[in-house]
Amino acid sequence: MLDGMATLDGNSVSADDLLPLALTNSGHFTSMRVDGDGSIRGLTLHMERLVRDCKTVWGADLDTALVRDYVRRGLEGQSGPCVVRVTIYDPKVEMGHPADADEPHILVSVRSAGALPPEPLRAMSVPYERDLPEVKHVGLFGALHARAAAQRAGFGDALFVGREGLVSEGGTWNVAFIDGNGTVVWPQAPVLPGVTMALLQKHASGVEHRTAPVTLDQAKRMAAAFATNTSIGVRALSAIDDKELPTEHPVLSALRETYLSIPGESL
Repeated sequence: MLDGMATLDGNSVSADDLLPLALTNSGHFTSMRVDGDGSIRGLTLHMERLVRDCKTVWGADLDTALVRDYVRRGLEGQSGPCVVRVTIYDPKVEMGHPADADEPHILVSVRSAGALPPEPLRAMSVPYERDLPEVKHVGLFGALHARAAAQRAGFGDALFVGREGLVSEGGTWNVAFIDGNGTVVWPQAPVLPGVTMALLQKHASGVEHRTAPVTLDQAKRMAAAFATNTSIGVRALSAIDDKELPTEHPVLSALRETYLSIPGESL
């Protein structure tokens, strides 16, 4: 399969099929890294997310067996690591009566995956909170606008700071910090409950985790910081604004090793 190709309910997708999604920006999705052997870390958690968000966004149930089948079809002919995105939307959704859309369909798209781990990331703090942050929805304008602002200023991405002055998450990733005691601190703020975050919390034995409010000033004084999602695994932050951060730390190394050692699940 060529990078970037997509299917809708297992069939070729047309521009007309995608027009409602483009015009309303209404839907939700999950992205999953597929390793060379075809397995996916956290596959069950990704399916649970799709079911949960489908009920929130569309008020409808979702057949995850069907999702898996369409993903398998979408991956046919794909070699090497890739990222598959499953987007759930209703082609009949319209702006005037969005509540009438209650029959979501399954859009599968595939792109190549980068090497793990990626290069450290420089992040710029941006005042921003996502709409409905607990849902991985397709309303990405605000997040991408913040990312673009950060990149124009010479950074790699944006780090969101909410109205109460607390750090929450990144453009399309969860953020965490390592304090002076070697404890991983996850921000207590409205954030997307990330799959990779959950996997690290479950599997990183010997590493202490806690959730606590983190101000921007506190974030800059941490021993280390990292971004995490399914595509990047554990990616060190090398700077927040003008504050340089160490990109090597024993806990960071342990988390990277943990993530890579988590067995994938078969579709």
